Amino acid sequence: MPFKTQGEAPLDAVINVRLTVAEKSQLKEDADLAGLSMSELVRRRYVGKPILANADAVMLKELRRLGGLLKHVHQSSNGVYSKDTAGALMALKTYLEQLSRDR
Repeated sequence: MPFKTQGEAPLDAVINVRLTVAEKSQLKEDADLAGLSMSELVRRRYVGKPILANADAVMLKELRRLGGLLKHVHQSSNGVYSKDTAGALMALKTYLEQLSRDR
């Protein structure tokens, strides 16, 4: 069975780790939340790579949608609420950039 490659090198080394049933269950739950295999989750944690939960990806999508709605409010009101919408859009943009960097 060919192994997946990570970067230039194939992932062809295996380690075995003993866990309690509860620890394995927690690891599986964390991996599922992040949309990763348990192996990939452990690799990322070990080397300090960021792990973004699927919930964060859903949050990114929702924040982008809200930004679009704010833009619509701004345009359809001919800028009546421009100060308020500009502040909200800047806050959304800052948070989106922060989440994107953490990925």
